[in-house]
Amino acid sequence: MLPHSSLQSARSDGSLTNNSQTTPPSPLTDSSSVPAFFSSESTPYTELTSLTSDVSNLSLGTVKEPVLTEPSPVTWPYSHDTALDDIPGISYALDLFLKSLMVESEEYCHRSDPKKERLYFATGFGLIQCVKALMSYEDDDLLSAIGDIKHGNAIAIEHRKKAASLPFRLAGYVTGSSGSNWVKSMTAVERHAELVYAESLYLGPIGIVYSGDWLAFIKEARPRQTQHAVDHAIFRQLGKYIDQMDAEAQARGEGPEDKSIDVHFRSGVYLGVGMSHIVLSLMPTRLATLVELFGYKGNRHLGLALLQRAGGWTKESSVPSVSQENEGVRRSICDMTLLIFHLFLSSFSHDGVDILMAQKIVDWNLKRYPEGNPARPRYCLLSKAMSVQTQYRNLHHISFWEMASSHLALWQVEDSLKCWRSLHKESTWSKAVYAYGVAALLIQLGTEAGKAEGLQLMKEIPKLRQRIAGKSIPLEKRTVTSLGLELAYVFHAVARAPRSVIAARMLPLVDSALASLKRHEDAPQTYGNGTGFWDDWCLARHLEGACLRYIAYPDPDALLDPDEVVPIPQEEAAHRSGAAFRAVFENGPNIELEHHIVYHSHYEYGRLLACMGDKEGARAQFDLVLSGKPLEVNAAGRKNDLHMRTNAALESLDVDKQL
Repeated sequence: MLPHSSLQSARSDGSLTNNSQTTPPSPLTDSSSVPAFFSSESTPYTELTSLTSDVSNLSLGTVKEPVLTEPSPVTWPYSHDTALDDIPGISYALDLFLKSLMVESEEYCHRSDPKKERLYFATGFGLIQCVKALMSYEDDDLLSAIGDIKHGNAIAIEHRKKAASLPFRLAGYVTGSSGSNWVKSMTAVERHAELVYAESLYLGPIGIVYSGDWLAFIKEARPRQTQHAVDHAIFRQLGKYIDQMDAEAQARGEGPEDKSIDVHFRSGVYLGVGMSHIVLSLMPTRLATLVELFGYKGNRHLGLALLQRAGGWTKESSVPSVSQENEGVRRSICDMTLLIFHLFLSSFSHDGVDILMAQKIVDWNLKRYPEGNPARPRYCLLSKAMSVQTQYRNLHHISFWEMASSHLALWQVEDSLKCWRSLHKESTWSKAVYAYGVAALLIQLGTEAGKAEGLQLMKEIPKLRQRIAGKSIPLEKRTVTSLGLELAYVFHAVARAPRSVIAARMLPLVDSALASLKRHEDAPQTYGNGTGFWDDWCLARHLEGACLRYIAYPDPDALLDPDEVVPIPQEEAAHRSGAAFRAVFENGPNIELEHHIVYHSHYEYGRLLACMGDKEGARAQFDLVLSGKPLEVNAAGRKNDLHMRTNAALESLDVDKQL
């Protein structure tokens, strides 16, 4: 599931559009500033004028890069000293995987290293299985990936430079006494082993994804436990080593980079240090302050810059400066990480998001892997992504999910319903979520047969909810009582909708619902089966406020159509939005079940106030959400996704970023 991976905003007509050398400061270890090779103190953003706004005008021809052919067979018997000779082989396996030849990729790894005893085949195969598991969500894939990652970790330990003890090593990393000199004393194989060992620790939290909770995955990756503290520290120390070696090369007149450091190691360090900064930057401010006492600080813009550096991405050019011929084995993973941040995490945080940079990365990789499966922005490309990949049917479900959400953003309910039906029929990730999608849209369409089928599905949903390790899949907690337009709100389709569609197709649904509810306002007990009137009334007012807020103030990363005609003036939309949210607060105490509505209304109202320039009023609303107190309802609300978005909103307030 990738809820925010569409690169395009939508046109008002219903179509989608994408809218003399000196030694540089350390780009790897300075957590308070961005490398000097960028012109500003933030991530290098792509200007609107530097990239075409319509992906249909871009050529999707194949990138003219050397074709990666199968390398020579590995040598036997295997020796730790020759471990790096396997890098061309694992690069070839990864290339096969990204070309949608997944089975061939796995077979090549098995053929090259049947026992998985070789450093890069053991750990690389674990990474491929991890990517496969995250894309398919199949239980067997997830459990297999967990086992492969643990095995790869053990193989990496066998190749690492031996130290006195774990406490000694940990103390050295935290205090810096081991430093770059410790890394410098290693052989090339031992340095690579140190890197892949840290990578295997980073992949450990994939077990959390087994329960479907991406945000818990991010939390688990935070340095709350010893192994994660070691993990972040290893990446930082390897970064210091590269800084030192580059500085020495520069002093000798051989810079700016030390050519003795191979590109595979360098790209891996950029990936590790970059991810470390991004993960730490996603922590709530209060927790981040505590973690800084132990020497850890996350600089999101620095992390993004390092990931971009692995591929040579800059705001000035639409193509990268690092070619396939000269790239490190982890370059594609750096690109994927950038896309995950800009397109998925942008649903929860705005700072650092650059949709146009993501567009460039996708365009280039579409040319490089025309038969691959990156997130495809348009329906025709989503369809092609499914047609060219036939080995893993579950990978098609990502495209179905994206198409379902994109159709909702344009309020093309029947087309979205077809996608939800396919997911409900085939996908095993969450039958409850897919059944809810089908049921909500059937009821929304309003035919008698559709209503009957939808209501029957709603009755079945509580039985379909899964509990894994004692927990429900987070999205399933929202599928028991909520319907219709809330489906679009929950899956960010309202945020991605053109303002004209919101005004012409979504708001009338809210107005109609409120008109029906008004008939029961004086006698709520006459509504439905005698319960739920105020739940539905507050939900309708919340959705009214959210729709009007997006009309008044679209998300900062939205690519707006300059020719779009918005029928509601900004001032009027903002005024009506605020009134709707305040109505929710006033009637919140009457809610019987849907207590989350009040917390989401406070969050949306805070964003509205921030956009209107009332920073203190916005901060008060966000603080209420984070307090965990009952507020206007008799239930404390603590939702991972809402809390992450609220923390991100507070951070944006502090640095005067648009919300």
